[in-house]
Amino acid sequence: MFITSRFSLVVGLGVIPVVAFAAMGVPVWSVVAGWLVLAGVLLGVDVWRAASARAVTVTRRVPARARMGEPVGASVALQNLGRRTLHAHVRDAWQPTAGAPTERLRMIVPPGERRRVSVPLLPRRRGELASEFVYIRSRGPLGLGGRQAQHEVRGALRVLPAFASRKHLPSRLARLRELDGNTSIQVRGQGTEFDSLREYVRGDDVRSIDWRATARAGTTMLRTWRPERDRHVVILIDTGRTAAARVGDGTRLDAALEASLLLAALAARAGDHVHLLMYDRVVRGRVTGIDGPGLLPAITDAMAPVHARLVDTDWGGAFSAVRTLTTRPSLVVVLTAQDAAESARGFLGAFPNASRATTVLVGSVTDDVIGALALSRDSREDIYLAAAAERTLRDAENVADAIRRAGGEAIAADPEALPPRIADRYLELKAAGRL
Repeated sequence: MFITSRFSLVVGLGVIPVVAFAAMGVPVWSVVAGWLVLAGVLLGVDVWRAASARAVTVTRRVPARARMGEPVGASVALQNLGRRTLHAHVRDAWQPTAGAPTERLRMIVPPGERRRVSVPLLPRRRGELASEFVYIRSRGPLGLGGRQAQHEVRGALRVLPAFASRKHLPSRLARLRELDGNTSIQVRGQGTEFDSLREYVRGDDVRSIDWRATARAGTTMLRTWRPERDRHVVILIDTGRTAAARVGDGTRLDAALEASLLLAALAARAGDHVHLLMYDRVVRGRVTGIDGPGLLPAITDAMAPVHARLVDTDWGGAFSAVRTLTTRPSLVVVLTAQDAAESARGFLGAFPNASRATTVLVGSVTDDVIGALALSRDSREDIYLAAAAERTLRDAENVADAIRRAGGEAIAADPEALPPRIADRYLELKAAGRL
């Protein structure tokens, strides 16, 4: 049973008869007692006349998966098994990060009928979201109180990464089609293979002229080339403590996921094999051996429940796990945040040896706020902050130089710019025949 604010108002209105009868000499306590008894009787009748909140069958409709930040159309249906009309207030017990409405949902369900109400969700956090029960309050005809019951009906939703960087995919796919020979622009390098013959067009590279085909055809024929397929791209995402730092509206890990999704989508369209590994001290997520349309769903599904852990990453174990994914020539993309020499010692000590077959690309997320602080000189406090910011930037550059000396490549950018920069570097390696 529950009472409403209307019952409190009825009890408060008892002040009027108390004052009236007190002026006529009637004892105050007897008037108060009588009024409370009357209010209690009205409440009891109202609760008795309310439909049973237990004689209800509750069902849900919740999508299995949704992207973070996108609206989700969930719903709850009530079937009234009782003999009285159900005037219900429904609360669906989603956690706050699901973005469910805070107010209770109102429903009127006649006897023997079924009604469905929408529960709009707007998830703000990746991972598994769940509602374990639905709470129903059935109000009486007077609105003073009613009956209530909790129904154990579980609803679950897996929230996937937002993949906001997919807006950069069409332009990169256009460049990829140019490399594949679908337009007049052709490239030739160590990692390219013969594609087809076509007539020479002014502006083409004369080194690609096929003189034997020209003699047979009676017109100048040109060999076209395309980047080799079936290469391997290994994406290693650091899920240690540095990935938990907030940059902009998200964390460094969120930016790493965006860069990984864009690169994976591009490499899959290029015909390469993509492997994903999320690691700190143990493997948090792993996708390998999946190609074609199933790759991106598998990657987003693996990324969804993974969050940064407040531990130092075991880089020796991380690079050992990378070597178990493939032994073929590959591009290894490491997404981490190594911006201090002291904390980067373990990373640099375990850094794989450079080779012609394997290219290691290290992507780091930077904070634009630090760059802005380094330029501010308005007050004494700003000068101290600028000095600290400049030291941070210098340390990050020192780590990047160490990565280059070890044979790798370092790319640092803000969360918005990092995904397209890594995708562009991938295309440059394909064009140069290094992948």
